[in-house]
Amino acid sequence: MKLEQRFTLYNSFLMEGALGERLKREYHLAFDENVTMAKLVYSSEGRKALIELWGQYIAIAKSYGLPFLATTPTRRANKERVKLAGTNKSIINDNVSFLRDIQRNSNIDMYVGGLMGCKGDAYTGEGALTKDEAHMFHSWQANAFRDAGADFLYAGIMPTLSEAIGMAEAMSDTHIPYIISFTIQRDGTLIDGTKICDAIHIIDDAVIHKPLCYMTNCVHPTIVYEALSQPFNHTDIVQSRFLGVQANTSPLSYAELDHSEDLKCSESAAFAEDMIRLRNDMHFKIMGGCCGTDNRHMEAVARRL
Repeated sequence: MKLEQRFTLYNSFLMEGALGERLKREYHLAFDENVTMAKLVYSSEGRKALIELWGQYIAIAKSYGLPFLATTPTRRANKERVKLAGTNKSIINDNVSFLRDIQRNSNIDMYVGGLMGCKGDAYTGEGALTKDEAHMFHSWQANAFRDAGADFLYAGIMPTLSEAIGMAEAMSDTHIPYIISFTIQRDGTLIDGTKICDAIHIIDDAVIHKPLCYMTNCVHPTIVYEALSQPFNHTDIVQSRFLGVQANTSPLSYAELDHSEDLKCSESAAFAEDMIRLRNDMHFKIMGGCCGTDNRHMEAVARRL
């Protein structure tokens, strides 16, 4: 079943938990300075670690009968950084092919996503592109994922409206289902101060093919709840279009968490409780993990789902 159809029929999807933090802390893998995790598919240690981590999350989804969303570790593998890393768009195809092989062996309803990200700093918005710059810049990677046969595209931690619009336009052009995930704050806005409700309206109106939904990631579920509880975000479009989270286990701010030497983590049952409140009160469909999560957190969430 195609993702759009399943998204209409199902109310719960499990998304992967943390990869990057676990690859560094549990497997002690070094990342490329330009494309970070995207080159791991070229080493035996990297492939082994990715197979093990995705295997844990797949086993959880299978155990609880949940459709599973996974994304290639390619958020920084844009045209500019890929060139600096001494490779080409084959790195996109190789990451999709690697995850596709895992999908084939999963024996569950699993979808392979192509992960993209902003050009600049996802947590401050520094170096953000204008709408037109973003459309041009991100089209290269979006088209590479289309050619590689990704099931969907995923724009992770987008901090500014201007770049998110251009990213959405580039993704819309591919005719592949896609999701825009914002970097949000407690006050109910993106990092650039745009209200979540306004961002959804503007992007939906700007593109021919609208995102499958909107999400947030790399943020604690209680912060998401507070952001969506702002009166201006109590709108039909937010409740019907903002439908998922890949959550951190720490309620600290981006500034406090960024480059933290020790991993901020919380107990899995409490994390799951906060996540399920988003599902029950905010009608979220997609539940995934980010920094601090592991298979224990995602199993607790899946059990509650």
